[in-house]
Amino acid sequence: MDTKNIKLFKKLLNDQLNALLKEASQTVEGMSDEKERENFPDTTDRASAESDRNFLLRIRDRERLLILKVKSAISRIEEGTFGICESCGGKISIARLKARPVTTFCIECKTEAEQQEKSDQA
Repeated sequence: MDTKNIKLFKKLLNDQLNALLKEASQTVEGMSDEKERENFPDTTDRASAESDRNFLLRIRDRERLLILKVKSAISRIEEGTFGICESCGGKISIARLKARPVTTFCIECKTEAEQQEKSDQA
């Protein structure tokens, strides 16, 4: 992969990482503020607020996993292995990396793995 694309992906991943970390920080602050001003005499309102909070936490947990993948992709850039399929060792296409910069598999290997997973579940 050429230097121009490496710089592009490094910037893209760093921007994504910063945005995710900012959202996580805002969530923690927001939840702390909500706890202090929450006082629901109605159990239905309390249950609804709890359900909303649990949903938000599930979303943030997914984002936490994405943060780990983004950091791993940045590390692969630093190591010089970014854009190389972990399965076959071939190059991952630029189009695939633009669609999913944290990917570690080329489209062929990923498709094969998904088909294998489906057949294992059947």
